[in-house]
Amino acid sequence: MSMLKGVIHNLAKLGTRGNPSRSRSAGTKLLLYSEETTKVIFLPKARAFCNSKDLSKNEAEVIKHENICRGAGKSGTFFDFRSYMLQKIKSVNQALDAAVPIREPIKFHEAMRYSLLSEGKRVCPVLCIAACELVGGQESTAMPAACGMEMIHAVCMMHDDLPCMDNDDLRRGKLSHHKVYGENVTVLAGYSLVALAFEHMTTVTRGVHPKTMVRAVGELARLIGPEGAAAGQVLDLLCGGKSDTGLEELEYIHRHKTADFAEAAAVVGAMLGGASGQEINRLRKFSRCLGLLFQVVDDILDVTKSSEELGKTAGKDLLANKLTYPKMIGIEKSKEYAQKLSMEAKEQLVGFDPEKAAPLLAMTDFVLHRQK
Repeated sequence: MSMLKGVIHNLAKLGTRGNPSRSRSAGTKLLLYSEETTKVIFLPKARAFCNSKDLSKNEAEVIKHENICRGAGKSGTFFDFRSYMLQKIKSVNQALDAAVPIREPIKFHEAMRYSLLSEGKRVCPVLCIAACELVGGQESTAMPAACGMEMIHAVCMMHDDLPCMDNDDLRRGKLSHHKVYGENVTVLAGYSLVALAFEHMTTVTRGVHPKTMVRAVGELARLIGPEGAAAGQVLDLLCGGKSDTGLEELEYIHRHKTADFAEAAAVVGAMLGGASGQEINRLRKFSRCLGLLFQVVDDILDVTKSSEELGKTAGKDLLANKLTYPKMIGIEKSKEYAQKLSMEAKEQLVGFDPEKAAPLLAMTDFVLHRQK
């Protein structure tokens, strides 16, 4: 074992000593100081220690971080991600239910609620809240924006499933919106949810400076508009079935169609929480990696899981001859790329308060290892 690997190995042992091993299944208790996370946090220090001629100075630095890791192991030893998500999802669902009550016209408001309140992972709203809390903000401050994120996310799913788009009959284990309410109502309900998302975010949020709110609204609008998620969807439609498209186009599609939502959630949450410019930039990089990771894993699951397991039609991208990572580079290379994105995402969280960063570290593991 090389000196570099030896240092990482010892730090990982310190970080998990006396604790249960972290499960690799999604939604379980995830150790804050898992070997994987320890490698991200301490690799720069270990490399400096191994490469520098001034070994005594660097050894002192490594020992200092060993002590930090050991101290953390004595206090908060693991992060219960499942309990965290259940609590946050419950709060988000309650807020969404209150934000879109049943009123006249009743049938139309039922249509707005159908996809919005269906069972989902709620990754975007929880990411928004976690980013806000990471920089010192409160859940209550980010909740209206988090609800707005989920409203817009619901619209994208509703419209993606339309016959003129991805033409899918299933979503989240239920009939797609247009299969229940018709294409015309799906389009109109989508328009209404986008408008409501911005109205809710700007009128319900409390304790945020108007200039900050304007910046947050602009950020969200940019990332879902013609230079963001919409652009990714357009290129996805145009490139379907073409043989001359490559990895550059594929990454553009996924970065905009999926990763831009994660970026909007994290950046808006950080802004509302009072983040500095440097903190916002780091969370922007983190969320771009996380969003792209989500889509790479989605591509893998599409060809390795059944419709029953996914809650949506499996293999539809293959049948539609769409660009996916498994199609372009194979399943194994896609899994390797997912691991790389996970590592790059975690690296952006180094330097934040470990306890406040724990939800985002665990969320990265959840996205990497999810099964549906």
